[in-house]
Amino acid sequence: MTSASVDAAGAAFDAGPTIARFEARLLRVPLTRPWAADVTSVGVVATHVVRSDGAEGWGFSWTPQIGAEAVHALLAHDIAAFALGRSADPGSEWLPLWQHLHEAGGGGITTIAMAGLNLALWDAAVRAHGTSLSGFLGAQRDSVRAYGSGVNLHYSIDELVAQVRRWVDAGYEAVKVKVGKPDVAEDLDRMRAVREVLGPERALMIDANQRWELDRATRSLEVLAEVSPAWIEEPLRADDLYGHVELARRLAVSSGTPIAVGENLHTTYRFDDFLRTGAAQIVQPNVVRVGGITPFLGIAAIAAEYGAALHPHLLPELSGQLALTLLAVAGVPAPMAEDVEDAGFGALGALADPSPVRIVDATLTETPHAGLGLRFR
Repeated sequence: MTSASVDAAGAAFDAGPTIARFEARLLRVPLTRPWAADVTSVGVVATHVVRSDGAEGWGFSWTPQIGAEAVHALLAHDIAAFALGRSADPGSEWLPLWQHLHEAGGGGITTIAMAGLNLALWDAAVRAHGTSLSGFLGAQRDSVRAYGSGVNLHYSIDELVAQVRRWVDAGYEAVKVKVGKPDVAEDLDRMRAVREVLGPERALMIDANQRWELDRATRSLEVLAEVSPAWIEEPLRADDLYGHVELARRLAVSSGTPIAVGENLHTTYRFDDFLRTGAAQIVQPNVVRVGGITPFLGIAAIAAEYGAALHPHLLPELSGQLALTLLAVAGVPAPMAEDVEDAGFGALGALADPSPVRIVDATLTETPHAGLGLRFR
C-alpha cells in the first residue's frame, strides 16, 4: 500500500512508500588482528527498514571501539521516532534528520548514526528495483585498484616488514602504513625498511592519524621525504583547517607531498572547506562517518569540481561498490579501495550472505548480490 497526498490544485497523487518500521541492534565483531591493545573488536549497529509497500532494506552504522552504544541509542530512540511515517525515498530524509539532530552535534556520533537509516533506505530502494547498488547508480568501471593498509604503528619493525611482504606477494602496487613515533628517526628507520621491500616503483602512503602539530609535521615530512611518500594522511588535528592550509603551503615549496584528509571530516560542508582553501589535495570520505551514501555522493561531486582525487576510507564491501560508480575526471587518479589486512566484514565472518565484493590480485570487483549486499549475522 502506498500513501496518497494532495497537491496544490487539490488532486490526489502517489507520494511513494513511507517508512513503516525501523529497528537497530548492536553487535561486536572481533578483529583477527587487533588495531591496538584496547581495540580488539569493532562495533556494528545493524539496521533494518520496512517500507509501507513491503520492501525491506538492511544497513549499518560502524565505529571501532568508542561510541557504539551511543550510536545505537541515537538510532533506536531519536532517529527511529523521527523516521516512522516519513518518505522512504533515500536521501529525502537526510537534511531534515540532520537538522533535527543538530543540537546533539553536527557530526561524529550524529552522522555515524544517520548512516544506519540512510544505508537501509538505499538498500530497500535498490532491492525494490531488483538490482545492485552499482546497477542502480550506474557503474563507471568494472573494477578498482585496492591498496594494502594496516593499523600497524604498534608493530615491531619485523612485524611491519612481514606485513608489507604479504602485500607485495599478494600483488599490491600501493600500501599505506602508520607513522607518528615519538622520534621521527624511528619513523624513518621503519619507512626505509618498508621502502626496501616495496622497491622504487610501488606507492607508499603514510598516515599520521592526527599525531603532529604544524611545526612537527613540517620537520617530520622533511625527514620522511627520503622515502617518497605518495601522500601524508591526517598529519594534523582533523579540525585544524588553518594548520592544513599552512602545511600545504610549506609542502608545495619543499617535498610536494599531497595532503589527504577525510577519515574524520563529517559533512559535505567541511570537505568543501578543505578543498576550497587548498588545505587538502586528496579526500577520503568514510561512507558511514559522513552519514551514508547520500552525503558521500555529494562529497564526490565536490571533489570532482575541485579536481581532487577521492579514495574512500575503509569499509571496502560498501565503499568499493561506490568507487565503481564514481565518474572519471580528466587528469584525476581513479579511486582506490582501502583493504585493511584481515579486517573486511566477510573475512571476519560478520555477514549473513557472501561478501558483495572480492579482492584478488589487489583488484576489487563485485560478486552477484542484491541491494548493498550487506546483511549482518
